[in-house]
Amino acid sequence: MNHTIKPFTEQTVLITGASRGIGAAIAERFASARLNVIIHYLQSHEAANEVARTCMKYGVKVMTVSADLQSKEQILRMKDKIESHGMLPDILVNNAGISHYGLLSDVSEEDWDRVINVNMKAPFLCTQTFMPAMISQKYGRIINVSSIWGISGASCEVVYSTAKGGMNAFTKALAKELAPSGVTVNAVAPGAVQTDMMSTFDASEQAEIENDIPLGRFALPDEIASLVYFLSLPESSYITGQVISPNGGWLT
Repeated sequence: MNHTIKPFTEQTVLITGASRGIGAAIAERFASARLNVIIHYLQSHEAANEVARTCMKYGVKVMTVSADLQSKEQILRMKDKIESHGMLPDILVNNAGISHYGLLSDVSEEDWDRVINVNMKAPFLCTQTFMPAMISQKYGRIINVSSIWGISGASCEVVYSTAKGGMNAFTKALAKELAPSGVTVNAVAPGAVQTDMMSTFDASEQAEIENDIPLGRFALPDEIASLVYFLSLPESSYITGQVISPNGGWLT
């Protein structure tokens, strides 16, 4: 173990898609533990600022950055901005994602490309951009927010399941590649979480899903954030290449 690693509370975390939902909860969880936080968003400027204000209450360095993560150019521009503030991430949380609900026969090529790009290409580009600094300091954490459907697949969510399944394979393979550099790579694959993503289902559909879950309820974003936080800890250094699914016993 490299003992010149900076103390945990001096580390910086970058969370993509952090203007709401799970991403916002992750940002606040890290801020409350006194880490510096970078909140990425696409267009939700005011929502990202709101998350930033919440994080600032903990007395840590906070910055917001906007970028379309489907574009390598925009990610590099984001990196330059982050670097100019002296805040290159020690922890990268690839959280940004979009879902798509519908029969595969109705999925357009544009839908397919968009879901695959946001859920798979973006984590690839972000990881490729920010991992060299982690490799050179022989320390880092990459945590990918996946989904239970990436493990089990879901009817009417074939594109999303495919993208998250790819993210899980990406996690396992990259963990092996980066292990000699002291960088861990894990995925958190939540079940149903109380976020905007569930609003595509009406009340009766939501009740039906809850009945299928042994714990009888959706997860709270904070519960997912706490697992992401745990995997980022220095003492979690022997956990790598894992896809961990907090799902209330839905899938065991």
